[in-house]
Amino acid sequence: VQLVESGGGLAQAGGSLKLSCVASGFTFSDDYAMGWFRQAPEKEREGVSCMYNGEGNTDYADSVRGRFTISRDNAKNTVHLQMNSLKPEDTAVYFCAAGYASAYECLLYPNPGMDFWGKGTLVTVSS
Repeated sequence: VQLVESGGGLAQAGGSLKLSCVASGFTFSDDYAMGWFRQAPEKEREGVSCMYNGEGNTDYADSVRGRFTISRDNAKNTVHLQMNSLKPEDTAVYFCAAGYASAYECLLYPNPGMDFWGKGTLVTVSS
């Protein structure tokens, strides 16, 4: 099983980035919850956005709600995170995760429902 993130980089405050996560080694379907987490320097990892039980069920951290959008393409084994109106405090390493997380636990960290994790992609937002 492998999750590989891409799309990170440097952006200015107010700008946008789109992260992608390509999954392999397991059946990528709506049965799996897919989530994005992030870890800023010297901070705990936190849940950012999660999709469970299909594309219609999503959850977002309060800090990104209205700015970030999660989506998935099962045909391409890919989940995306569109990040708009970026802020310097969004600077972090962003991780993709997959598993049978429930709606309740989807954004939790540590997350008992997320079985697979990517290695992360760095997002840096300058002021």
